[in-house]
Amino acid sequence: MADDRPMAEQLQAPTGGFESAIVVPPINAQNFELKSSLINLVQNRIFRGGNDEEPHAHIRHFESITNNQRYPDVPNTTIKLLLFPFSLDGVAKTWLDKEPPNSILTWDDLVSKFINFFFPPSKTTNLRNEITNFRQIAQESFSEAWERFKELLRKCPHHGFSLMHQLDTFYNSLSYNDQDSLNSAAGGNFLYKSPTEGLQIIENKAKVRCSRNAVMRVSTNAPPSSSTSSSSNFEFQQMAAALEDK
Repeated sequence: MADDRPMAEQLQAPTGGFESAIVVPPINAQNFELKSSLINLVQNRIFRGGNDEEPHAHIRHFESITNNQRYPDVPNTTIKLLLFPFSLDGVAKTWLDKEPPNSILTWDDLVSKFINFFFPPSKTTNLRNEITNFRQIAQESFSEAWERFKELLRKCPHHGFSLMHQLDTFYNSLSYNDQDSLNSAAGGNFLYKSPTEGLQIIENKAKVRCSRNAVMRVSTNAPPSSSTSSSSNFEFQQMAAALEDK
């Protein structure tokens, strides 16, 4: 059947079909509104969808803010659905705007679609390869290598590697000197320890190295105003060496 409306009317841009992708359940509470202070708190850490941004970290931070928000007769998940768009900008905001209208019904659904879009399988594969092929860099200290390795694990929380696999990979990535030092700290072969014991040994060794480096920086930067200060600096170095040996 022909449309007999005036052409000017037919050529007008549609005004419908632009509903949000997020479906917020009906709110029965009276006088409910989101506090501007809460919105500002969420907007203090915006996710823009850049390659260097971590969607898992964004979700963790967002939930740390919203998990404790309580409104009478309003579920916490509803608060999250209302607030989450305020935490996005740039590419991330465009992603949400392009999702089909009324296609996100729950908070779990929103998290799943967000993570899957900004953390595709290819990114998981790349990070898993980085973890598997991890190597200590020349001139990199033991504690620096350990922190860098843990950062890779944190970036890919679904890496799937057991604790045993993680420790074995890290141990074999170390220089011969650091491997020998780790074996000494373990009282023999490090790999003869259980994963839980091995993790504790590594953490303790990394803390000792950090303490030693801190003491060395203090003794190096302190101005030698007298023979007493020089003696104190020497004692600091001896203390640091004792800690390292222990």
